[in-house]
Amino acid sequence: MIRKSLFAALTVLGLSAGGFANDTKNVAVVNFATCMTESKIGKQEQASFEKLKTQMTSLVKDTEKQLTDLAAKFNDSDFMDGLSPEAEEEMKMKYQQLSEEMNRYQNQYYQALQQANMQIVQNLGANIQDASEKVAKNKKLTMVINKEACFFFTPTLDVTEAVIAEMDKAFEQKNAPVANNQPAEAKNIPAKK
Repeated sequence: MIRKSLFAALTVLGLSAGGFANDTKNVAVVNFATCMTESKIGKQEQASFEKLKTQMTSLVKDTEKQLTDLAAKFNDSDFMDGLSPEAEEEMKMKYQQLSEEMNRYQNQYYQALQQANMQIVQNLGANIQDASEKVAKNKKLTMVINKEACFFFTPTLDVTEAVIAEMDKAFEQKNAPVANNQPAEAKNIPAKK
């Protein structure tokens, strides 16, 4: 976070020295977080992330329930008195095995979610960058910067909605159904005679 803020400060200082800060007509700001939550691809990525999270949580909860049930049996003196020493030992081994599984599932859960989150941020970052480049070209901007790099900016510099519109357009083009079940490249090829 400190590096990011330092980089943003140096960037702004460099722009001021270069004279770009005085020409705000060529600079725009985009809200990265809003692009992530409001764009179609962002919503799709969030839904995929929630699905993964639900699957992983279900696995952890099932193991946790088994551990809780075993712990309750250990605390039930009537139940424990009725067990043979072999059955009690088997129950202890099962509890230990479930505890190890639980630790493994939790580690996998956090790693999988962290990895998925990182992939989402990278994917969306690339989409935001592409859309920002198109918006910059259309509006003849020399720079589009992330809102987080600014301490203050005039709201008229915000191009977030235009960037989201470009992202949605690219998303729709990528996911558009292809006519006659033919690949997009094959649609415009004239039939052979």
